[in-house]
Amino acid sequence: MAEPIVTDAFAIEPATRDVAAAEVGAHDAAAFGAASLRGKVAFITGAASGLGAALAAMLAQAGADIVAADLRAEPLQARLAILRGYGVRAEALTLDVGDPRAAHAAIERTVDRLGRLDILVNNAGTDVTLPIDELSEQEWLRVINTNLNGPFLLAKHAAAHMRASATPGDILNVASTAAKRAWPNASAYHASKWGLLGLSHALHAELRPYDIRVTAVVAGGMRTPFLLDRFPDLDPARLQDPATVALAIRQVLLLPRESVIPELTILPMQETSWP
Repeated sequence: MAEPIVTDAFAIEPATRDVAAAEVGAHDAAAFGAASLRGKVAFITGAASGLGAALAAMLAQAGADIVAADLRAEPLQARLAILRGYGVRAEALTLDVGDPRAAHAAIERTVDRLGRLDILVNNAGTDVTLPIDELSEQEWLRVINTNLNGPFLLAKHAAAHMRASATPGDILNVASTAAKRAWPNASAYHASKWGLLGLSHALHAELRPYDIRVTAVVAGGMRTPFLLDRFPDLDPARLQDPATVALAIRQVLLLPRESVIPELTILPMQETSWP
């Protein structure tokens, strides 16, 4: 099992370049007043595209140093300048979040290189859309490993560092409306997201005494490659901009420490899959 690879660049795929650059830039930092994430370190998985790419740019704009992690090495080879352009430190890791040794090494390397870890965003996800009689054991395990085991592993090691340093921390787990209802041919995805929602609430209860806030983000359909590449018949106009979801997550992180949001639901106004 390989350790994560540190690369020199952060990439945003063509479909999401505007999200992290133009659209994120449209949200005036002045709207957030004096609140800032300056001096904090955020570790974001699934950061090569979609919500992860938008969130990396959004948090960098707020002043956070960024570790962008993704299984796909090639998309992480360009555009690091976008993040560093906000005046922050930024690194990229090629990472299989479900690999126990690699997950542990990724957190250790982040603390070694950047000196701390304040924010973990478990955003990486995958899916296999097949009826159960066609879904192989390997496909089932791959979805569970990425969507549920990975967040457990990273949260376990991140929380250990946060507790040891006795500094406040935040862990955000990106779930889905698939954690609230079900549709056919997505048994592995539903099981993983319902499990992630349960894990997130359990960690919320467990880690509150240590000033570690845990939030489950129940995000409705977004205009990302994860949806649009697999379901080309979807109407993008009925989905939400991932930059809007990133903005909501940013606001959770800027909330005064006296409060926590255990579960945040963000839905498109026109999407019909929920409720």
